[in-house]
Amino acid sequence: MESILIKNGTLVSSGREWKSDLLVENGRIAAIAENLSATAAQKVIEAGGCYVFPGFVDAHTHLDMGTGSTVTADDFESGTAAALAGGTTTIVDYATQDKGQTLLQALAVWHKKADGKSSCNYGFHMAVTDWKPEKSGSPNADTPLQLRQIVDEGVSSLKVYMAYDNLRLSDREIYEVLCQAKDLGLVVCNHCENGDLINELIAKNKAAGRLSPAAHPLSHPDDVEAEAVARYLYLAHLADVPVNIVHLSTKKGLEEVRLARSRGQKFYVESCPHYLTLTDAVYRLPDFESAKYVCSPPMRSSADVESLWEGVSGTSSVGKNCGDIQTIATDHCSFNFAGQKELGRSDFSKIPNGMPGIEHRPAVMFTAGNVGAQIEMPHHLSAARFSALMGENSARIFGLYPERGVLQEGAVADITVWDPAAAWTITAADQIQRVDYTPYEGMKVTGRAAYVMLNGEICARNGKIVKKNSGRYIRRHTGFAEFR
Repeated sequence: MESILIKNGTLVSSGREWKSDLLVENGRIAAIAENLSATAAQKVIEAGGCYVFPGFVDAHTHLDMGTGSTVTADDFESGTAAALAGGTTTIVDYATQDKGQTLLQALAVWHKKADGKSSCNYGFHMAVTDWKPEKSGSPNADTPLQLRQIVDEGVSSLKVYMAYDNLRLSDREIYEVLCQAKDLGLVVCNHCENGDLINELIAKNKAAGRLSPAAHPLSHPDDVEAEAVARYLYLAHLADVPVNIVHLSTKKGLEEVRLARSRGQKFYVESCPHYLTLTDAVYRLPDFESAKYVCSPPMRSSADVESLWEGVSGTSSVGKNCGDIQTIATDHCSFNFAGQKELGRSDFSKIPNGMPGIEHRPAVMFTAGNVGAQIEMPHHLSAARFSALMGENSARIFGLYPERGVLQEGAVADITVWDPAAAWTITAADQIQRVDYTPYEGMKVTGRAAYVMLNGEICARNGKIVKKNSGRYIRRHTGFAEFR
């Protein structure tokens, strides 16, 4: 493995920016200092004018996932390659338990999907869908014991659902999961929507003859998210455990977040680029085009978008410069428009839920956040805040830090050298993710990953893969690192 010297870049890590050189040897950061000698390395990357970030982390993906009627367009081969090309060096995908399956069995299924096929590093959250406590009489009994077993396999986070009949748990079951998570040091992510209300609203819209994609947001109004966010946070308060709320999409949901924080509760919040850049106008497109944007939660109003930007940009009690929203992930769950999204042409409720985004998340957020702008903009992120949202905070929450998510001597050399001046246009024709559209088609963006280093090797350049299938399974530790 060759030694690599990154010269004259602006390093961004742990809430600060500074000019320095960085030397990589044997897959790790060997030195950070000014004026390191070029003779110290076999390869030199001239990074003048570029940011040098810890490799980005996307902690919410769904690759090679079946829905019962179809399977996502992206598997681990295409999805991780797309992630790496965009600057993401680690994903955390949702390994999902089927009913009657043990957690170890589910984990083995996801390893089979990913091992030897991934171009970026990867870990797994475990989605618990079949909670069977000891003495339940089920062949799949004693899920609490199974949780201890998956911790031994390097899984440090879980997911529960409040929506989707085949996935969701009851409030009692979620509370029991949270109590076990506290004992084990696990963080529990939750899809916060009221499943009963969604089912009722879907039925009412269909009975009224509203069958187009425009009925999808009507069936998922902001109240069903806000109610579920509040309910989940009270359950977490009872269990006295930090939790993670995924894909927050509404102003009302954010208000519940702030209310819980005002009573001293500690937890984490994720949102997604599409909730910060798109509005519910996408559900008024002609010729079934709106089906491309059917995901849950749906896109929201412009007022919701502005409120979320306040949460992304501001500060909160979680930590310095941490904001009400700590992480930006994709919820990448890609289905082709042709042949997959079209399954719901006559019934919006049959449109597979999900959108692609794993490849374009950094560029979309860098552009929308006007990162590094010299004048104050309506949406404005510092480079340090951008880095925290893109990966540093996820590394701290999900047991990757301090091996990853930081630029410091001894850390693994997962590094993204970012050219802030690169100007290009997002198109499906040029993307790596294996899906026939992008929700950002035609978006003009600024910024691109000039070099992406994975475990100390250059594996992507200027949006293209130069070395694939080098990703490793990352065994994550339990517990949470404090934000800086």
